[in-house]
Amino acid sequence: MIPIAEATSRSLAGRTALLTGSTGGIGLAAAEALAALGCGVVLHGLASEAEGEAVASEVAGRWGVPTRYLRAELADKAAVARLAAEAGPVDVLVNNAATRHFALVEALSEADWDADLAVNLSAPFHLIRLLLPGMRARAWGRVINMSSIYGLVGATGRAGYVVTKTALLGLTRAVALETAGSGITCNALCPATTRTPNIEERLRDLMAREGLDEAEASRRFLGGKQPSGRFVDAAAVGALVAFLCGPHADGITGSALPMDGGWSAA
Repeated sequence: MIPIAEATSRSLAGRTALLTGSTGGIGLAAAEALAALGCGVVLHGLASEAEGEAVASEVAGRWGVPTRYLRAELADKAAVARLAAEAGPVDVLVNNAATRHFALVEALSEADWDADLAVNLSAPFHLIRLLLPGMRARAWGRVINMSSIYGLVGATGRAGYVVTKTALLGLTRAVALETAGSGITCNALCPATTRTPNIEERLRDLMAREGLDEAEASRRFLGGKQPSGRFVDAAAVGALVAFLCGPHADGITGSALPMDGGWSAA
């Protein structure tokens, strides 16, 4: 049995993680949690090189681990391949980047549907496909697909997001079975509403539009969703990512783990 103190102290030293969509929100929280365990991190996003490198420098300064930033448009399959190649040997892959478009099915444009499929589903597939051989060669790897509460329940006005986040769970199960016993695990997390930059912007819009204070805007925003009445903490999602990459999670694979304040239990 591995002592907990040992399992949580630089246990990922010498490993490298690639996290898509990681210059802010859940992706950055996961990068920080992995870096705290000694894991080198490759951040990804659509920020400028200067902005991304500034975030990478902050992470490196806090945790003393190798940190880089790579910019890539995940809707472009060739760019995804370049990202995988430039990241180098990757031990931990966190497929976190996502896009979403709000419209009823009959009003959802073909372009928006195609973008949801490309970024939310095809990019994770291609990154797994390209990085898995290296993990197999090293007999160790962790793949974590960031699904969503909308991978577990339906919703109106966001068909592309619901479909792709649900399909990620199927991809997770398939990869878990194909890698069982190899030292590689593949799991999915299903967080509910988290105070990401996107949610913060929508909250501010609601406050301005309705003349609400933050507490009331938050209550309305979460109404009918999370029974806990609280936003999911991005740092908590990051901590679960780190746990799944540690020695106490060797037996967890093919799982879809909700972090939703009871939403999916209702």
